[in-house]
This record gives sequence, C-alpha cells and structure tokens, in this order.
Amino acid sequence: MHATLILLRHGESLYNRAHRFTGWTDVELSEQGKKEAKEAGEILASHGFYPDICFTSWLKRAVHTAQIALDAMDWVHIDTLKSWKLNERHYGDWQGRNKDEVRQEVGEETFIAIRRGYDTPPPPLPDNDPRLPEHERKYREFSPQQLPRSESLKDTKVRAWAYYESMILPELQKGRTVLVSAHGNSLRALVMGLEALTPDEIVQVEVATGKPLLYTLDASGKVLQKKVYETTKE
Repeated sequence: MHATLILLRHGESLYNRAHRFTGWTDVELSEQGKKEAKEAGEILASHGFYPDICFTSWLKRAVHTAQIALDAMDWVHIDTLKSWKLNERHYGDWQGRNKDEVRQEVGEETFIAIRRGYDTPPPPLPDNDPRLPEHERKYREFSPQQLPRSESLKDTKVRAWAYYESMILPELQKGRTVLVSAHGNSLRALVMGLEALTPDEIVQVEVATGKPLLYTLDASGKVLQKKVYETTKE
C-alpha cells in the first residue's frame, strides 16, 4: 500500500514581493501568489492528485493557498486541519525588515549563516515588542514561554517534524493522499526528515512557491519516489 504526500509552499506573499522577512507575520498573498495557488490546484487536478485531507499552518498565506488550490480543483469538501507547528520559521527581530537592509547591517557572513544556515537563529524579539506572538489573539491560549521569539531551521524542524509524526504520518499510513500547505522553512524541515538530509545538505534545498512537491511513500512512511510538478498534464 502506497500513499502520496503533497507539499505545497504558499504562493508569493506581500512581504515576499517587498523583499521582507516574513516569519510569523500574518500577511496576505499577493495577486501573483493567488495566481500561483490557483495554478497549483490546476496542476494537481490535471495529474489526478486529489487529496483526502489537508494540513496547513495558522498563517493566512498558507491557509488561503490551500483554499484557492482546492477550489481550483473543485475539491473544497475535504477536512483541513490547522496547526501553528506548521508555521514559518520565526525570524525574530528581522521580521518585517527589508532583506537587503539587514544584509548591509550585519554583513554577508552573518546574514548567510542565519538565513541559510541550520542552527543559527536571528536576534530574538525584545521584551514588550508588539511583534511578539503573545500579543496576537490566535495564540492567546499559550503562555509566552511556549511561543518562539526567534528560531533557527533546527528549531523549526523540532516542532514541524513532531507534528508530522503525530498527525500527518498516521494519515499516510492509511494509504491516503495528504496535502500540506505551508511555508518555505517548515516544508524544508519536513523534506529534511523525509529524505534524511544532513544540516549541510538541507542548506542547499529550496522549495519553490506554488509548485507541488510530491512524495510516494510505503506503508512505513519510507520515501519511494519524489517529483516536482510544475505544469499541467498535456
């Protein structure tokens, strides 16, 4: 018995377009991002990949990407489960800032170590910063100590992979087709676990916006095949 896991990075967001670090900032899709989400749904439908269940983060750019893609497939009836554990990496004090300005401020070596490295987080948000997750209503059930002020990719993998093993993998072990609509770094964290990549190897991995990445898995969850779908079936 085989299962299919579809990883879909949200379409371009307003902060992506403005070249800003987004992280947990809850920004909307750009018009281009909405187009990418629609095209992702069309690609999946043309190849006959109709998910049985969908998982997404608590951030609307990922939620709306899933909704738009499923609508394009005329497949909006399936259950969608949401979790903050699939949120993007928290970029700490860099959130909302222009990437080029940050690069000039901290220097190329530090910038690359934090942005593309595995275990180096950005500077954390300071006390009482309005960007802290604890100030958002959606996280009101959590204590400030449970919520990140900054994360490395390593930190992101801890929460995202734990969620994968507890919630997503059991669905795959039933032989189901599962769609995960999330973010560049939370999906890279899943890719790292699925492919057993090292920290050095995952640094080279990029997940494109709006291009479905499909894994075929066996009953144990082992990856049998991987493919990126970029166009509709002709």
